[in-house]
Amino acid sequence: MLAYRLTAPDLNALHLFDEAIPEPGPTEVIVKMRAASLNYKDTFYLAGDKGIRLPRPTIPLSDGSGEVVAVGSHATRFSVGDRVVGNFVQDWLYGSIPEHAVDSSTTLGHGIDGCLAEYRAFNEQGLLRLPRNLSWEEGATLPCAALTAWNAVRDVRAWETVLILGTGGVALFALQFAKALGAKAIVTSSSDAKLARAVDIGADQVVNYHNNPEWHQEVRKLTGGRGVEHVVDTVGPDTLERSIAAAARDGHVHLVGLINPAGSVKALSILGGMVSVRGVRVGSRKMFEEMNAFIESKDIHPIIGHRYAWDDAKAAFIRQLDGPDFGKIVVDIDA
Repeated sequence: MLAYRLTAPDLNALHLFDEAIPEPGPTEVIVKMRAASLNYKDTFYLAGDKGIRLPRPTIPLSDGSGEVVAVGSHATRFSVGDRVVGNFVQDWLYGSIPEHAVDSSTTLGHGIDGCLAEYRAFNEQGLLRLPRNLSWEEGATLPCAALTAWNAVRDVRAWETVLILGTGGVALFALQFAKALGAKAIVTSSSDAKLARAVDIGADQVVNYHNNPEWHQEVRKLTGGRGVEHVVDTVGPDTLERSIAAAARDGHVHLVGLINPAGSVKALSILGGMVSVRGVRVGSRKMFEEMNAFIESKDIHPIIGHRYAWDDAKAAFIRQLDGPDFGKIVVDIDA
């Protein structure tokens, strides 16, 4: 089989290797990978001394889907032919994230080889069935962006309003989920073209933060001064204070992003508004299964912005480094 490996924190160190197809251990299954997708976090592994250095030459990309082609002697969760997707933190099955997993030792594409390969061996506990309504490419977008968004908005009520910062992968899933839950959604971006597309997929109101630097005030105007019940902050600390200011009393800010960690937050803004600020980091397998059931029941389809062939995988990384236009970036492994 062929597999891409990143041998150093630089895009020029992404090389294609000819390797043996793995044999399944007793509790493993072998998956013929069909598609993989990129996330913003994947750029951290290409940032040289300022980025994340992998512990060894590693198959990149945590998010991928494929078909089970072999099953270990003691594996019982899957059969040959099943369509599956990997869980980002392989042994986070339910509840809070395991303490030993916080250091990324059991995450795909970091402590464990990722999905940018023709075949992969997975412990059966680290896999889930794909939603039946999704293609390989759509299913490959779920493990990080979709699950993070679901973790943030899964408890949103139909009468509530959700403010979503940006139009990246997590943001677009948050928009789709919030609307499917019956909530209103406000989306921010510096691009009128992206805001127009956000409206096309369900945004009720939009705010151009380039034209409105005090965008939190505009959000409060749009909600009659009340503020929003939920904010999905995909940017990070330098937007957090405005996110808190945009929230209604007893509102919730779901902190997802760390694009710019330079900001600071005044504790008084949290206390004064009695706002809850919660860090969100993907989710468990149980939460993933819950999300997949919701995706099936509502027939939600992930938004894909760019597709790349297997031989053109490096171009997919370049696109991610440049910033995707709108929607997820996918590599077709078995096109």
